[in-house]
This record gives sequence, C-alpha cells and structure tokens, in this order.
Amino acid sequence: MNVKFQGNLMTLEGTIIKVGDLAPDFTAIDNNLNPVSSKDFKGKKVFVSVPSLDTPVCDLEVKRFNKEATSFSNVNIYVLSMDLPFAQGRWCGSEGIDKVKTLSDYKDREFGEKYGTYIKELGLLTRAVFVVDENNKVIYVEYCEEISSHPNYDEVLKFL
Repeated sequence: MNVKFQGNLMTLEGTIIKVGDLAPDFTAIDNNLNPVSSKDFKGKKVFVSVPSLDTPVCDLEVKRFNKEATSFSNVNIYVLSMDLPFAQGRWCGSEGIDKVKTLSDYKDREFGEKYGTYIKELGLLTRAVFVVDENNKVIYVEYCEEISSHPNYDEVLKFL
C-alpha cells in the first residue's frame, strides 16, 4: 500500500488491516522502557499511529484524542510512534497529556509490521487509526492518504 508525504509516494510495509480482521497482538515499549503487550489491553481500544509527536499535526492530533478520551470511560487510547520513550514521556509531560498512553515502536517495529504502518522510505510510522472492539475485532480503520493530514476525527468518534 502507498501513502503520500508532501505529495511524494511512500511505501507502507507490513500487513494492511481491514475492518472485520482480528487485531494482531503486538509488543511496544512504554515511557519507562518496559515492554507492553497488547494482549493485556482490555475493553474497546483505539490505536493511533503517528510519525512523531514533535510535529505540528501529530501534536494537535494527540491533544485532540486526549481531550476526547475524557468523554469515554470504556475506551483506552494508545498512541504509537517511532519516537524514543524518553521523548514521548517528555512531550506528554510538557503538554499535559494524561488520558492517552504513548507507546514506542522503535525497538522491534512490531506494531508497524503487524498493522502495515511502517514507512519504508522514512523509517517512521504512517498516520493511521484503528478502533478495536471488546472482542478484539477491528471495527474502524483509516490509513491517511497524505501523512501530513489529520484523520477523520468525527468518523473515529462515531465508533466510540
């Protein structure tokens, strides 16, 4: 699958996820450098894949999901990027992000591979959103065609 970055075609590596698929299990690294397995995530989940928290669109996107998370008691939102855990923790602390959980895919790129979000040319994750129900079934998928564009927040929120 291809996406664009500032109009240039980029190649996504890994398995492209579709609505109806079972959400693949993955391990990522939390802000304390501990491995975290998605097998342990309970309830409805949103996986938000972003290139880097230190970019303007990602910054606004994560802040928006953090704000929206206060409206949903039964939903856990996880933001994944290739940012190092230290950078994620620093950014969350400086921006007051406390409702979403950031996870880093820097070490094994397992999320990128299993969710088809790894950008071959950039070594980053593409912008994508996956909503997974309580039975681990994918009920919403959005791979943003242009990496520097926001996802469709209204559509994501309909599934929450």
